[in-house]
Amino acid sequence: MPKVSEAHLQARRQQILDAAAVCFARDGFHRTSMQDIVRECGVSAGLVYRYFSGKDEMIAEIVRDWHAHRASALTSSAPGAAYLDLLREIGTSDAPDARLALQVWAESVRSDELRALARDGISQALEATREQAPAGVDPEALIRVLIAVYQGLLVQTAWDSELDNAAFVDVVEEVLRRLTAE
Repeated sequence: MPKVSEAHLQARRQQILDAAAVCFARDGFHRTSMQDIVRECGVSAGLVYRYFSGKDEMIAEIVRDWHAHRASALTSSAPGAAYLDLLREIGTSDAPDARLALQVWAESVRSDELRALARDGISQALEATREQAPAGVDPEALIRVLIAVYQGLLVQTAWDSELDNAAFVDVVEEVLRRLTAE
């Protein structure tokens, strides 16, 4: 039997995670069964369990992927511009599903692992932007405010299909411009 390439294994793993994310966004964590994920993915249950022990592991991996994406974005260009790009991304096909993100934050109250991942995400954002805070502004407080704006936009995106994302981001950009101009 030929050995399967690492790229194939990673692609299959991502296929399973993508299917799980679709199910979680549609039905919630607690209403989604492993069989739902198997059906959505179109592979055998044994194959899914080859990659993941269960839903909790999938959820944590989805969150890790989100954090890696945001950390990469924040370190790849000027943090202010990168932050605005992340806001612009919300509501596009490249962004985490807003409904799924809301569920993750709700679960982080219950799950020590998800809470630790959320805190790790805050730490990554702080490290990426610590030097960019305007003089006299506590970098950690600023990061938490910016995260709150990000979360707020995701919440509004989840329940308001008419939200004008571009107008929202334009206002945030203007506020940041005024903050750094002072």
